[in-house]
Amino acid sequence: MLGVIGGTGLYSLPELTDVEEIAVDTAWGMPSAPLVVGNLASMRVVFLARHGRHHQFNPSEVSYHANIAALKSIGVTRILSVNAVGSLNIAMPPRAAVVPDQIIDRTVGFRARTFFENGAVGHVGLADPFCNTMRRSILAHARANHELVEEGGTYICIEGPQFSTRAESNLYRQWGADIIGMTAMPEARLAREAGLCYGTLAMVTDFDVWHETEEDVTIEAVQRVLAENVETARNVVRGIAAEPEPVCDCCAGFSSAVMTHDIAPDVADRLALILRTPGKVS
Repeated sequence: MLGVIGGTGLYSLPELTDVEEIAVDTAWGMPSAPLVVGNLASMRVVFLARHGRHHQFNPSEVSYHANIAALKSIGVTRILSVNAVGSLNIAMPPRAAVVPDQIIDRTVGFRARTFFENGAVGHVGLADPFCNTMRRSILAHARANHELVEEGGTYICIEGPQFSTRAESNLYRQWGADIIGMTAMPEARLAREAGLCYGTLAMVTDFDVWHETEEDVTIEAVQRVLAENVETARNVVRGIAAEPEPVCDCCAGFSSAVMTHDIAPDVADRLALILRTPGKVS
């Protein structure tokens, strides 16, 4: 199964057929919205609205743990994350599609970062936070459907929900960040811990606030370019759904991440889903 997490502007996939909604309760609570499961091309696709059906959850309120756990529980093996982002790089202007390969995590406020806590310690590698196999698929279909696509780049994830100050925006540029958003973390961390291949299609809506000759980022400016971006995202989903699922080892060894001995039964029960081989269902 292919999981699609829709970000700002992408709240549904109307092209799905034989649709059913599934309400999944997890050890981490309910996901942001019911899972919408349907057929697309030759694949079963699961859609999840990250911010809720009515965009009622801000980036720090999103149920990241429950979202990833719910997707895995019904057999998802790969996740395509769609994100609206600002640009910190003149080469990535509004309406560009970016397939990033790195993340800087600046979510320093309210977000728990791991499944391995409260009785279990685990460590997974995150040197390359995005699955390269997923990135290649996203890139190929983005280029087939969009005229300005950038391969690679660093996504800096801030806490939000406010946009950056001008000083912060310029600092992030000095750090080498290319795009800025509020939702890639801890989503990418949790997908890796759960053994799921994860890739992002980042759709640029604005130049943040560093660009001296462009208007400062506002929600009105963001919304003006969302419609075009959303159609590109849907085309990428269609393309990936028509492919056979590739063999990938980006999450190899995830199930051996736990370092704790003699885990309490309730903790073991909580982690059983996370450590289960992807693709299997209860």
